Amino acid sequence: MAMAEHRTEQAIFEEGGRRIDAVAGRYWHALKDGRIQCDLCPRLCKLRPGQRGLCYVRASDGARVLLTTWGRSSGYCIDPIEKKPLNHFLPGTPVLSFGTAGCNLTCKFCQNWDISKSREWDTLADAATPEAIADAAERLDCRSVAFTYNDPVIFLEYAVDAAAACHERGVKAVAVTAGYVEAAPRAEFFSAMDAANVDLKAFSEDFYRKICGGRLGPVLETLEYLVHETDVWVEMTTLLIPGENDSDAELEAMTQWVAEHLGAHVPMHFTAFHPDWKMLDTPATPAATLSRARRIARAAGIRHAYTGNVHDAEGGGTYCHGCGELLIGRDWYVLSDWNLTDDGHCVHCGTRCAGVFDGPPGDWGAKRRPVRLAEFAA
Repeated sequence: MAMAEHRTEQAIFEEGGRRIDAVAGRYWHALKDGRIQCDLCPRLCKLRPGQRGLCYVRASDGARVLLTTWGRSSGYCIDPIEKKPLNHFLPGTPVLSFGTAGCNLTCKFCQNWDISKSREWDTLADAATPEAIADAAERLDCRSVAFTYNDPVIFLEYAVDAAAACHERGVKAVAVTAGYVEAAPRAEFFSAMDAANVDLKAFSEDFYRKICGGRLGPVLETLEYLVHETDVWVEMTTLLIPGENDSDAELEAMTQWVAEHLGAHVPMHFTAFHPDWKMLDTPATPAATLSRARRIARAAGIRHAYTGNVHDAEGGGTYCHGCGELLIGRDWYVLSDWNLTDDGHCVHCGTRCAGVFDGPPGDWGAKRRPVRLAEFAA
């Protein structure tokens, strides 16, 4: 996959008497009042020397913006690709997953808050160069590497460097992201990715403002950009929260927008919320809510709508939009039925199923294997 070539420039960020290894960021400009504006995401944080942005990992040294988490991770794990969730991208295969720390949104319901809200360097206990990540993925027979757990757009330089190293080994790159990013860095970031799951958190500006501390508009722009201007495989996820973003009216508006602006072929995942972070008093999502959302999506014309975080064989299956037959059966993350040709056509009627299919399905199943790259390399 073509992408711009960059040479990462090493730097040092000084904070509270500490000297922190960093790299120069690529998206910022100087303001007349002496501050540096970070131009990575729509927050456009304006920083004085020594200040960090809301994401916490991008900071100003007075002359530029630095990324302070290049080469450091909160941990590595081999997951099934379906856990990202990606149901139409190399099904059944293992993916080497990792994240760093911090986030550029402030979601009150964050399910990975211990990582995304982390301000402790102890969180970043596992260090690895992009080449080490690519080597580990290849040696562990992972078809792809996923930048996940916290939003990878905030560690763009690291993710892009790692993706480039992976591509040299024939390993794919996957982004799990909220899509909250400005146009120029968006183009660079996604030029390095082969697949993305974009978290569309709701379909109202009010929800994004009150619950996430952000705006809906930039996320919709990212989705349209990905589907219409790149060859990145895209799937979407919405975590349904009782009383917040699960009304029929909002789900109808969301799914109709997806069908009209992105296309009926883009898969949508509706997943269950559980009380966490700052929404401990909100009840967990009933399975019936997810099934209702799936019905609404299908009525809007969405061909592939899924339920997640619940045991639902029907809601987890992939069906042919030509003849209606089951193409891929799933029991949680374990594949059961498989009625696709190696290149993704229905064996019953020949209709092509949208996605990235390359040979027979993998058999990784539901296994989750933590990996320490330092130990692995040794």
